[in-house]
Amino acid sequence: MTPTPDRPADATDVGAATRAGAGRPGPRPGPRPDKTPRQTTSGRAERAAQRVTELVESVPPGSRLGTKEELRTLCEVSVGTFNEALRLLQARGLVTVKPGPGGGLFSAEQSPMVRLGHSVLALDARTNDVADAVRIRDALDPLLIEDALWHASPADIAGLRRHVTAMEDAATAADPVAFVHANWSLHAAIAAISPNVLLSSLYTNLLDLIESHTLSVPPTGDQPLGEYIADRHELHRALVDALDRRDREEALRLIQEHNTSGSSTEEPAVHP
Repeated sequence: MTPTPDRPADATDVGAATRAGAGRPGPRPGPRPDKTPRQTTSGRAERAAQRVTELVESVPPGSRLGTKEELRTLCEVSVGTFNEALRLLQARGLVTVKPGPGGGLFSAEQSPMVRLGHSVLALDARTNDVADAVRIRDALDPLLIEDALWHASPADIAGLRRHVTAMEDAATAADPVAFVHANWSLHAAIAAISPNVLLSSLYTNLLDLIESHTLSVPPTGDQPLGEYIADRHELHRALVDALDRRDREEALRLIQEHNTSGSSTEEPAVHP
């Protein structure tokens, strides 16, 4: 008799199966459906990091969260697992560690600024990481423009124009944050055209890093933010037009202008 899922095998079944399969290894038993999967160290570390993240979000920036041992006990994990959680939290810019008496874990300070032409991005504490990402992003832009000149299909160009329209809508609505996000979506779409998966993925990850640490876009400088955004919209519209015409010289000139106009020699530039 063959056991069914809703009827466990009895002794007769076991005996018959043993006789029929004598000398042959039987199938490996599958996992018990009612058995909870074993938690991995990385999974426990992620949950501990999330517990500390909730604590960070409940206090002002710069607040002392406790000692490593106090937080490890709170998270109910081993020393090794908590150290892995701490690496995750530091990589995300959520906590800082201070040694000595009165030290321990502190919620990260926020609100440094990185220049965006004649406006600025308000960022969290990972300013240096963002500035490095911007410099690498700018260096990769000409490579992606070259790929787009060769590989962009009519459908790709139509998609780029939709992002340019979103930028125009944000500019009209005087919404600088929406404008910046629409702009980054345009650049991500240009990157997606490239057949070079490594290049496209690297560029997209850099955009994600910049975007994830952006808090707001407050105005500053001599040129009004609205006027600056209108200029940037026009530059990107012209760039997409050049890609559509396969005008290599103009496209490369525009991306060079994109990455150098309005920059400051004293602060890293983040151009939308």
